[in-house]
Amino acid sequence: MDRNIRTVEDVLRLLDGLFAPEADRWTADGASWWDGFYADRGKPVPFFESKPDESLVSWVERGLIAPGRALDLGCGPGRNAIHLASLGFEVDAVDLSPVAVDWARERAAQAGVDVRFHRGDAFELMGSVLVGPYELVHDSGCFHHLPPHRRVSYLALLDELLAPGGLFDLTCFAAGAMGSELPDAELYRHAGLQGGLAYTPESLRWIFADLEEVELRRMNDEPPKSPCFGEPFLWTALFRRPG
Repeated sequence: MDRNIRTVEDVLRLLDGLFAPEADRWTADGASWWDGFYADRGKPVPFFESKPDESLVSWVERGLIAPGRALDLGCGPGRNAIHLASLGFEVDAVDLSPVAVDWARERAAQAGVDVRFHRGDAFELMGSVLVGPYELVHDSGCFHHLPPHRRVSYLALLDELLAPGGLFDLTCFAAGAMGSELPDAELYRHAGLQGGLAYTPESLRWIFADLEEVELRRMNDEPPKSPCFGEPFLWTALFRRPG
């Protein structure tokens, strides 16, 4: 007989276990799935190219984001982390996949920039390897792969690591364009995330209600020859933590 629920973290881990193993893409156990995803660098995946998000470029150019300490969550092959470092940011970048992190380190060396890449679960690394405050927390494609209960962990991470007055920018699936629109409760009945969760502007504003909205819009559709990444099936949002 198991009686092993005593803390919030115990509850979160119990809920983690309600998902089928192949649906786990947010903990260290999900690293092998991402390793397979990143193994073929020649796949025609738009975000495999070393291009920063058009929204991130725009916010920096418009003076909404200024150089400082930055954290890139789910950095993949490092395209945004490398761009930030090239602009003078001091960057930590984390990803579950060793294959992705190795690729990112190669790219950073080729670009001649210094990024501290970390392999692991950001929730597990928080407070030890990842130590705030960060003036910018950047997430392009990580949040929409979290199950509903891990939003609690995500908000705790922002509370722990984001500096007062700091900025949080997010790119995630847009409802009606990409991702699952099943209600949160149904995801536990189906034991999976259906490839990623879609969000509405209202749901993002509600989840991040403790932050001040700076901008929330659909990402621009960037042509293949553009120096930036942009796909219109994504929301891109910039929030500020009250100072």
